[in-house]
Formats: sequence, structure tokens, C-alpha cells
Amino acid sequence: MKNISIVIIEDDEVLRNAYTMLIDDVENFFVVNSYASFEDASKTIVNDNPGVILLDIELPGTNGIDAIAAIKKKLPKCHVIMLTVYESENQVFNALSNGASGYITKNSPITKIIDSINEVGEGGGAMSTNVARMVIKSFQKNQDSPLSKRETQILKMVSEGKSRSQIANELFIELETVKTHLKNVYSKLDVNSKADAIKAAREDKLI
Repeated sequence: MKNISIVIIEDDEVLRNAYTMLIDDVENFFVVNSYASFEDASKTIVNDNPGVILLDIELPGTNGIDAIAAIKKKLPKCHVIMLTVYESENQVFNALSNGASGYITKNSPITKIIDSINEVGEGGGAMSTNVARMVIKSFQKNQDSPLSKRETQILKMVSEGKSRSQIANELFIELETVKTHLKNVYSKLDVNSKADAIKAAREDKLI
């Protein structure tokens, strides 16, 4: 097995040090560096030249999902594994769409994290069981949906109980844009309320 160089970007110092110690103890694994934020990492990460980066989502400053594109631009051959406490479908797909090679929850055993590093190092993908189930479920959705990707995303967030303001903040879009998307959803599904839209979308496997 070839050596795999790893960088950890995690703002929780205790967790960051624990990952470093446990991963460094694995044969053929070498933690080149660890950082508390993407801003810190971006200064020297090209010199670190890691094969794999373990990247937290909830970072101070630039969050993990937004950092992926910048990392891939600097290190196009590097594999990024998201490490997070969240299993939000939107975050999973945003991360994978931005170029992440894997998505592992922090409650995963260290053996799963180690296996994931090996998997992406060999060109595969790595996911926690619940995340993999979520991805499979998404492929079972109606592929002939009348809704756009963004409309589907917003309706899914509405079905999770999020307000229009919360959705606007999480997606970094204007509140009026959220309202416009929802109006389009209601029109396309021929409904007049949030509850009816959610019901119709679930019945037709749109979300």
C-alpha cells in the first residue's frame, strides 16, 4: 500500500488532535499538517500537497462546503472527505456537487474514517451508512420532475420545517428569490399552500 499524506481542517482542537494522533498511528498514513480554519490552511496547503483532506463543514470564516472549490482549484488531484455532525441532504449534495469525494459523520468509528481515506485514495467514494442511504433514496426520486433543482431543494427544506428566511440564509440567496421559487413550485404542482405542495411532492416522489 502506498503512503497517503493527509491534512486535517477542523476547528475543534481536541478533535483535531485526536484525529491527528489516531491517523498518524496507522501504517502508511502521514498527517502532514492540521488547521483550525480554511483561511489558515490556504496559506500553506499547496506546499503540504496532501493526497487526502479531512474537512469539517462548520468552520469559522469560510465554511467547508464553500472551501471545496478553492481546495480543488489549488490541488485538483486531492481527495476531500467531509467530516461533519450533520446529515442534511442539502449539505451532502452541495458537498458532493462541489467536488467532495466522501462524506463521513463525526460519530463514525475511527476505523470507518481510515477505511474512507483508503477508499478515496484508490479513486472510490466514501460515505457513512446513513449518508449512502440518503444518496440511494435520491436516485429513487421521480426523474421527470417538473421542478428545477433549486425548486426541489427549497421545497425539501420547507418540508423539513425551515422558514423562508432560514432557507435564504442557508442558500445565500435573497428572501424574495425564495418566495419566487415557491410561487413557481405552487404553480407547477397546481397547489395553493405549503402543506399541499409537500403532500403532492411526496406522492409524486419529487422530494
